[in-house]
Amino acid sequence: MGKVVLVTGAARQLGGRFVRRIQRDPEVERVIAVDAVTPPHRLGSAEFVRTDIRQSAIARVLAEHAVDTVVHLAVTGGRTGGAHSTVKETNVIGTMQLLGACQKSPTVRRLVVKSSTSVYGGTSRDPAVFTETTQPKSLPAGGFAKDAAEVEGYVRGFARRRPDVAVCVLRFANILGPFADSALAEYFSIPVMPTVLGYDPRLQFVHEDDVLDVLRLAAQEPRRGTLNSGTFNIAGDGVLLLSQCSRRLGRPTLPLLLPAVTWAGSALRAVGVTDFSPEQIRLLTHGRVVETTQMREVLGFEPMYTTAETFADFARSRGSGLLPPERVGRAVDRVAAMLGADGLDDDVDAAEGAKR
Repeated sequence: MGKVVLVTGAARQLGGRFVRRIQRDPEVERVIAVDAVTPPHRLGSAEFVRTDIRQSAIARVLAEHAVDTVVHLAVTGGRTGGAHSTVKETNVIGTMQLLGACQKSPTVRRLVVKSSTSVYGGTSRDPAVFTETTQPKSLPAGGFAKDAAEVEGYVRGFARRRPDVAVCVLRFANILGPFADSALAEYFSIPVMPTVLGYDPRLQFVHEDDVLDVLRLAAQEPRRGTLNSGTFNIAGDGVLLLSQCSRRLGRPTLPLLLPAVTWAGSALRAVGVTDFSPEQIRLLTHGRVVETTQMREVLGFEPMYTTAETFADFARSRGSGLLPPERVGRAVDRVAAMLGADGLDDDVDAAEGAKR
């Protein structure tokens, strides 16, 4: 690993954990943690620099610290306390500024970018399993998936302009674990989980501990027989059906017609229960499974957790830690008002009973 490592997104839970993790690497001399807000968690011996990667000041940070390895974790689909437009600007404009700074830097030799398997989209016409070379049937129309696709496009352009820099893009499946703070983790914490009637999607997960390990591996100098550059799908072995997830959580589901699920998602977002976006609805309709052969044979990474083990660890950590009843209650009331159809009255009543 480079002796001076810069990590973006240090105020996020994952970024903070990675900053603390790589400090234990004997090859790392200094860690520079960067974010636009002060982290709520400790960063160990890392030097924190409060700066917005959307601004040109990030180039000065790279130069002042002679950074040779950049780990870009500020691409996120989670809510950061700001508007969705701010999240998108950080994802896309922030990445453009960071790449521009890296392009001008004479010291940067390695770039690792956190991406997502959501770049493959999610439609009924998609293949059963995606490989790294699979082209989506239709480009993501919005949300984090579109941001991630745009980010990867800018990263490819950077790699062409700076062939001397080793560039590694990691497309993570849905990240879960005891500390997960994603929209999907919030969805699995709802006492009654809205699902799309007639669909039982296949899902893959990657454990947050495996995420930290593969990020560290990608930021290191490659071992013999491996190549720490390129684009890699990262996921645990196996799949789980959404129905299996609900049973293992002990949570009932509320099957709804697709339009009703969309309305329910709007209600959940409106009362702050979860960021139930159209992108997540597509995932919970069609699912998404990726091939991970390149992760093992080229990158040389073997996850410690399977998809099922990842979900089990997440479920144990949540226990009965449901979202506050008053928040769920407002959501159920709103969904009931929006649906208001005789054919769905029984389902809404069931949801009310589960809430109580």
